Formats: sequence, C-alpha cells, structure tokens
Amino acid sequence: MLDAANDIEIMRELGARIRALRIARNITAHDIAARAGLSATTVINAEAGRNPRLETVVKLLRELGRLDALDAFIPAPTMAPLDLLKRRGRPRQRASGSPRGQG
Repeated sequence: MLDAANDIEIMRELGARIRALRIARNITAHDIAARAGLSATTVINAEAGRNPRLETVVKLLRELGRLDALDAFIPAPTMAPLDLLKRRGRPRQRASGSPRGQG
C-alpha cells in the first residue's frame, strides 16, 4: 500500500482520493474551487498530486464535508489517565535538545 510508495506516489494518491470524493458528490472542479476560494487550476493541480499546500487540502476537505479525515491523518496525541495524574501540577517538559534528525 502507501507504506512502500515514494513521496510523489503518495501525493498522487492523495490527489486521486480528493478527486474521487469530489466526483462522488457530483461537484465540478470549477464549482468546488469557487466554494473553497481557490482557482480551478489549484484544484486540478491538487487532484493531480502536484504538491498542494496544506491549506488547499484543508479547504477542499472542508467543502467535501471530510475534515474528519484529518483526525485519522494525524490523530491528536493522548495520554493515559494515570500519566495525566502523575503530571498534574508539574510544568510541561521540553523535547530533548538534540538537533533534528539526529537522535
């Protein structure tokens, strides 16, 4: 599936899924562009997987009624109830000081 895909393939798949959602709702690229405040070219490029901005993806998902997909995409971090009790009253700790990608 997508685990073995490279970045370009993943972007194309994301675009194809957005396009499929739009078509399933019988909305033209021009109509969703107007409703989302985007140009039709931006929508077409996003659906082709041509590296859309995250803001573009959010606007399209909003118009398609699928903002809930973002919860599956990047779930909110959760803590176990016991961990929450242990941390009560203590300030939040910062991440380690190691440089990005090294540690």
